[in-house]
Amino acid sequence: MTAINRRRLVTTWLALALGLFLATTGLAAEAVFKAGAAKRDITPQEAVPMWGYGARHDLLSGGTLDPLQAAAVVIQAGDTKLAIVGLDLGRSPSEKSLQNIRQRIKADAGIEHSFIAGSHTHHGPVVELSDEAGKGKGRFDAAIRYYQQLEDAIVAAIVEADQSLVPAKLATGAVDLDGFNRNRHTKREPKPVDRTLAVMRLDDVSGKPIAVLVNFAGHPTSVPGQTFKFSADYVGAMKATVEKEFGGTAIFMQGASGDLSINKGEHADHIGFGQALGREVVKLAASLQPIVVAKPSLKVREERFRFDSRSDLNNPLIRMAYSIAFFPELVANFTDEYADGIRPRLTVAVLNGEIALVGASGEFFCQHAIRLRERTRVERLFFFGYCNGYHQYFPTIEAAAEGGYGADNQVAPVAVGAGEQLMNTALTWLYQMQGKLK
Repeated sequence: MTAINRRRLVTTWLALALGLFLATTGLAAEAVFKAGAAKRDITPQEAVPMWGYGARHDLLSGGTLDPLQAAAVVIQAGDTKLAIVGLDLGRSPSEKSLQNIRQRIKADAGIEHSFIAGSHTHHGPVVELSDEAGKGKGRFDAAIRYYQQLEDAIVAAIVEADQSLVPAKLATGAVDLDGFNRNRHTKREPKPVDRTLAVMRLDDVSGKPIAVLVNFAGHPTSVPGQTFKFSADYVGAMKATVEKEFGGTAIFMQGASGDLSINKGEHADHIGFGQALGREVVKLAASLQPIVVAKPSLKVREERFRFDSRSDLNNPLIRMAYSIAFFPELVANFTDEYADGIRPRLTVAVLNGEIALVGASGEFFCQHAIRLRERTRVERLFFFGYCNGYHQYFPTIEAAAEGGYGADNQVAPVAVGAGEQLMNTALTWLYQMQGKLK
């Protein structure tokens, strides 16, 4: 053995001995668990087409009822970071914008994983247009300018949240809320309704709230469609109530609300309903006892899938019908999106081995989330709809057989059974991430 090789061998053994000493004496660096939150205004400052109601066609917005926001929380578990972003938009950003945002937060903050979702307010801007002739350029240049501003704001919120990371404590909880939402689709009894209000509470080590993540399912359509002003709908009032009465940054992540509407009940408008929901969030969050995470960990998996479309947008008659129902530039962009079939994205994460996060890029009917929650043996499951893309409705097989709005191919072009396949995949991944399946 040469002198150089002997020195290398001695160095290796010394490193191993030092690592063993640090591990046995408790001096080795412990895995960290941190959190940080921030938000940005994302309200368009110019008149642009509005999202949510086909009857509006390409009519432009006429001001702001209440501001739209991007609220972000960044969680670091060990060396891995995750951004969760709730947007007061009808859907998550377009595929091009999503990729731009992800590239930037990876470069600026080292964040490789993200759930970026819309609340599904029907009083946000159209985000599907593009800078090409016949697809937005020339007629809707203000909307195209807005997309760059939207990307900048989302990135800024995520980067600020990352820069504010501090050691954190965590708690999750859930309750069933009676009377807050209803099934708007099926005529069969009993009607399925996901009544779950789930909360993730993140505090700093002193107990001061950093963020309250809220997961609930119900269409934000309580502002009249004839109102051409931007609004976060009930979600904005809910978040304001939580931040005022509890503290921290409130992040709303819409659930599987494809077939669920809200019940305003005694509340006259979206503000009253949002405040009532906010008080339920505060009550639940206040009942939780955040603790230091002993063994922080984060595993994430994401893939895009391909399903055949039930609607042929290349058929001139079908495309004309969609163009009349919406407007031509919007349909042209959807045609590009679905040129290779319907390609939804599924994002699944397991936090600290016992909290599951499932994000899917569409309007999933509530039984998808209910059944997944029943089959997933974890402490808490959060289901995020309208997340990391948008591929319209995903009815259950029985809902597609029943038919009706949200289940027919006009607004649910994906192949029947696609939602079930995605949920089975999510379930398999979750068990694999927990080491229960090879």
